[in-house]
Amino acid sequence: MKDQYRELVNQACAVRMNSHSPYSKFRVGAAVLATDGRVFLGTNVENASFGLSNCAERTAIFTAVTAGAREFEAIAVCADGLEPTAPCGACRQVLVEFGLDMVVLIAGQDGADGAIRQTTVRQLVPDAFVTFVDQSQEGS
Repeated sequence: MKDQYRELVNQACAVRMNSHSPYSKFRVGAAVLATDGRVFLGTNVENASFGLSNCAERTAIFTAVTAGAREFEAIAVCADGLEPTAPCGACRQVLVEFGLDMVVLIAGQDGADGAIRQTTVRQLVPDAFVTFVDQSQEGS
């Protein structure tokens, strides 16, 4: 695994400590690497009205988009528990929007010192629902 990806996992694990998860007590952190080298962080933020909660992965992506990033190389997700916890379906669909070939690094609470699963959005979401137009194909 690339050193840059190990660092991304560690950043996701560190930011998970900022989670607001008083209901599930399950902290999750995410770090997304934009293709321009910037890293954006996010945590899960729960709400008493559960539907208003937001996952760490979406928080990180939305923060990146707010800062003007639209292209991503990788996202790391770190959650409480020894085993890696994969993104939920809603987060997977948001990741699809930004690239099927994005690398997804999934880690447990031990971060880069523990088990890490490396995959891609395409592998997490086979037969993904997409409506965006491949800009390289326009006008062909």
